Amino acid sequence: MTAPHLDPFAAWLREHAGTFGGLDPDAPLDDLEPLRDLIGDARIVGIGEGAHFVDEFTRLRQRVLRFLAERCGFTVLAFEFGFSEGYALDRWLRGAGADADLSGLSGTTAAGANQGFARWLRRHNATSGHPLRFAGVDVPTAAGSLRPALEPVVDYLRDVDPDLVPLARRALELGDRCSADSVAAAAPLWAELGTAEQDALTASLSRLLLRLRSLEPRYVERSDQDRYDVARRRLEAAWHTDYMFGAMRDLFAGGGMPGDTTVRERYMAESVRWHLDRLEPADRVVLAAHNNHLQRTPISFDGELLALPMGLHLHRMFGEDYRPLAVTHTADHVPEMHPDGVGELGYTIAEASFGPPEPGSVEAGVVDAGFGAACTIADLRQARQELPAEVLPDRIRAQGAHVRTAVAEAFDGVLITPTVTTDATVGF
Repeated sequence: MTAPHLDPFAAWLREHAGTFGGLDPDAPLDDLEPLRDLIGDARIVGIGEGAHFVDEFTRLRQRVLRFLAERCGFTVLAFEFGFSEGYALDRWLRGAGADADLSGLSGTTAAGANQGFARWLRRHNATSGHPLRFAGVDVPTAAGSLRPALEPVVDYLRDVDPDLVPLARRALELGDRCSADSVAAAAPLWAELGTAEQDALTASLSRLLLRLRSLEPRYVERSDQDRYDVARRRLEAAWHTDYMFGAMRDLFAGGGMPGDTTVRERYMAESVRWHLDRLEPADRVVLAAHNNHLQRTPISFDGELLALPMGLHLHRMFGEDYRPLAVTHTADHVPEMHPDGVGELGYTIAEASFGPPEPGSVEAGVVDAGFGAACTIADLRQARQELPAEVLPDRIRAQGAHVRTAVAEAFDGVLITPTVTTDATVGF
């Protein structure tokens, strides 16, 4: 019988892709050794996910984290999680407090830093001999609330500039009126404030930030450089979040300026650099975020620019020192997030059906190459060196849709799972 004809990318995958043994976080790590050549000496390695709330993606990240920490010397886990909230979570993950005490911690839990993942990482840090520090890089609660970032700034100002506290409290009061657990719920609340109060919030945050920047020498004298730097980054998070309220309100309404959500993406990239500037030269960082945030190419839907993602900015900042790895799947369903403005989250989670992977997608190439039922890894750097651009995949799954992009330019590698199990655990 004649073998079926394969397109060039699928044929290349058949010869060069590999499989790994599964997703058990505690399994031996030898089958992940191909990652060593893929990441090389890069200081920042991104580990993505093609959809939030997928249990397989969480467990795959756990295995990859163990490999990178135990065999490659990575020391920091940076996460699509609030910059300000990350400090409290880092302390708990490194052993502070009781094992059962996760009360009061919040962040971008949709991105995978849920209760199960956090408890696993605390155990890893206590038992593996290769602990990982935790660093948040995102705006607070994915642009859902100012309070996690702004409240610590108010406390700081009491020590260094008490005259500024009333203005900070005013911003906090206005921010609380549009506070929620995600921007999907916060943006409609912000719209209800009315133009005068929206402008008052923006003006208050701008005055706070300008004064904080201008009086840095005085503030450092009254505290220290580290406290000042953290307070400033927190205030910048609140400032960016205020912008995102309006940007996302317009996006949900079907309008807005092209690329407007880049404001959040740029903040996350700058947060990664902020943390790196304060680490030792030997420290290496694993960056966990959605594929869309990690990719080096612009994000567009239906031909409209949505954002220049964090990964694009990191590539401009660090070049080959940044290596993003996509994580996707070949299953016939996926959890989808439907913004509805209802409740604290502002969206519902429901199963979305997928047909076979679209022709031209990286997932179709994996299936056609015979790896559709296996956990698979492919080095896209090698593919873009050996194949002409026109035969490389031009789309990848994202939530319940496909995103058109030059996949081998967007990512250096891809890891694929054959199954999807919804884990809608949110919060701590």
